[in-house]
Amino acid sequence: MAINPQQIKLGLGRSLLRLMPLILMGGLTLATFWMVQKNQPAEKSMLERVRLHEPDYIITTGALSALNEMGNTKYRILGNKVTHYDDDASIDIEKPRMRLFQPDKAPVTVKSDTGHLDGDLTILDLIGNASIFRPAQAATATEPATARMLATSSYYKVLINDDIIETDKPITLEQGMSVMNSMDGGIFNNIEQSMTLSGQVKGRIERSPRTVE
Repeated sequence: MAINPQQIKLGLGRSLLRLMPLILMGGLTLATFWMVQKNQPAEKSMLERVRLHEPDYIITTGALSALNEMGNTKYRILGNKVTHYDDDASIDIEKPRMRLFQPDKAPVTVKSDTGHLDGDLTILDLIGNASIFRPAQAATATEPATARMLATSSYYKVLINDDIIETDKPITLEQGMSVMNSMDGGIFNNIEQSMTLSGQVKGRIERSPRTVE
């Protein structure tokens, strides 16, 4: 049987016409897939940025204050540089200085080299050359006189809502002319403005000289 080339070409042409819709649909599917793959890395990089704990804004010489129920300042946090992170809302602070206020009492200043404030604004970690300072205060109608107090350590944790400052690192406490040391840390209660040292405490306790009237 002889094969007619003209018939073969005609058959191939008809087959291509029947397959043309499938070819077009396949081309559109591949193009759509390519566009999705092209745009996907940008979305992935955004998620990667969050996971990498990158800052979303930085403030030079920043301040954060909170008021008590009476509308008075309860505490104020200052820093040379304040860096906020978007993924967990936490804040890193360079040279943090925190002032704690209590009615009819001397304000207490806490500071360190670096600080980290959690996203809930409840815990402030103070790291490096950390100190708690309360100036001397004369007696008032409601409060007795208090001597100057300075407590130094390498680390403090400020529990903001509880008005507590604590550490498990070695601490040196100077109060008036007395000096005491503890290797196990201590707790400062800002409401009572009192320091309690943990573990074995060593040092000297001296009474301030009385004023001659």
